[in-house]
Amino acid sequence: MATTTATAPASGAAPYIRTRLSVMMFLQYAIWGAWLPILYPFLMGHRSFSLDQTGLCLMAGAVGALAGPFLAGQLADRSFATEKLLAVSHLIGAVLVYLLADAAKFEVFLVLSFVYGLVYAPTLALTNSISFANLPDRDRDFGPVRLWGTIGWIAAGIAIGQILLRNHTPTGVSEADVTAAQNAGRAVAFQISAGLGVVMALYCLTLPNTPPTKSAAEKTAWLEGIGEIMKQPLITLFLVSIPISMVHQFYFVFTSGFVSEIQNKANSEGANAFAKAVNQVLGVGGGGLMTIGQMTEMLVLAAMPFLAKSISRKRLLLIGCAAYAARMALFAYAPTLPFVLLGVALHGLCFGCFIFVAFMIVDENTSPDIRATAQNLYNLVIIGIGIIVGSLFATSVVAKYATGGGDQPMDYVKLFTVPMWMAIGCYLLLLFFYPRGKKA
Repeated sequence: MATTTATAPASGAAPYIRTRLSVMMFLQYAIWGAWLPILYPFLMGHRSFSLDQTGLCLMAGAVGALAGPFLAGQLADRSFATEKLLAVSHLIGAVLVYLLADAAKFEVFLVLSFVYGLVYAPTLALTNSISFANLPDRDRDFGPVRLWGTIGWIAAGIAIGQILLRNHTPTGVSEADVTAAQNAGRAVAFQISAGLGVVMALYCLTLPNTPPTKSAAEKTAWLEGIGEIMKQPLITLFLVSIPISMVHQFYFVFTSGFVSEIQNKANSEGANAFAKAVNQVLGVGGGGLMTIGQMTEMLVLAAMPFLAKSISRKRLLLIGCAAYAARMALFAYAPTLPFVLLGVALHGLCFGCFIFVAFMIVDENTSPDIRATAQNLYNLVIIGIGIIVGSLFATSVVAKYATGGGDQPMDYVKLFTVPMWMAIGCYLLLLFFYPRGKKA
C-alpha cells in the first residue's frame, strides 16, 4: 500500500484516525490470537498428527507468507488501495480458517494452512503500512495504536481459555481425559477466528483511502525494496531476525502444551489458591495464560513513544534478545507456575523491543513509495523464512531430541535450552555488527 513520510500528509490526518486504526489492529490480532497458541496441542493431541506432520502444518502457513512481498506488497504499492486489499484478504481468510476446524486429514489441513498463510500473512505488514501512512507522528502514535492489536490477542486468548474451562474441562475424570477433552474443544478457536475475519473484512472498507503512490508500470516495488535492505542497518537486522523468529516459534509451538501440563498437574494434585485464581481468570488450555505476555506487551508498547525517543534502536534490539534468552532459561530450569508466568511475561520485552522496533527501523530506512513492500519483506523473514525453518527445526529435530525420538515424555530442559543459546548468539551478533545511530 501507499505510504507517506513518517509525518502526516499535508492535509492532516483523517478524522479519528488513531481510533479507527486501533480498532483495525484489535481485529487483526484477535483473528490470529484465537487459534495460533492452541495449534500445536490441537494437532498433536486431537488430530494425532506426528511430530513431522505437525511441523509441516506449522510451516505451511509460513510458506504461503513467502508470497507476501511479491504479491500483496506489489499490489498495494503499485495497483490497489490497501484498505480494499485488506478487506478481500480477510474475507477469504475467514472461510479458510473456518474449514480448518473440521479438517481431520493431514493433507487437507496442510493445503488449507498453506492457502490461509498466502492470504492472511501479508495483512500483518499491510496493517502496519496503512498505519504509518495515516498517522501524524510514527514514533508517538504507532505504539498506542499497535497496542490495541495486543488487546485483541488477549481478548481472544482469554475467551478461548474460558470456553475450554467451562465447556471442555470435565470434572471427576483423570488428567488424561481432561487433556483429551480440552484438545478436542480447541476446534472452537478456528470458528471464532472465522467470525472475527468476516467482521474485519467489512471494517476494512471503512478505513481511510490509501491508494498506491506509483503506477503498476513503474519499477517493480520488491526489486527496489531488496536493493534498500541490502544496506546497513537493515541487512544485519534481517539476518539476525531469522534465528530470532525461530526462537519465537519455539515459544508459540510448545508453550501452550507446556503450561497446560503445569496447570492440569496443579489441579490434579489439589491446586493452591494462587493456581486456582490463575485458572479462574485466564482459563485453561495454555492460550489464556499466555495472554500475560500480551499484557506486558501492552505496557511496553504504551511506553514506546518515550522509549523510541530516549533509547537507541540498537539497545532496544539487544534488550529484546536478552529477554528471549531469559524466557527460555526460565522455562528450562524453573518449570513451576510462578516462574513460568514470569517467563511468559517477558514476551512484552521480546516482542516490543525486537519485532515491533524492527518494523519501525524498516519504515524509517526505506523510501516512501516502497514501504509496504519493505514491511512485507521483513514480514517474510519473521513469519515466513524464520517460521518455516523454525517449525521444522523445533518439531522434527529438537522435539525428537528432547523426546528420545518421540517415544518418551518431553524433556523440557533439553527442549528450551536450544532456543536459549540461539537467543544469546543473536545478542552477540547484534552487539558487534549492528551499527550505532538511528539510520544508515
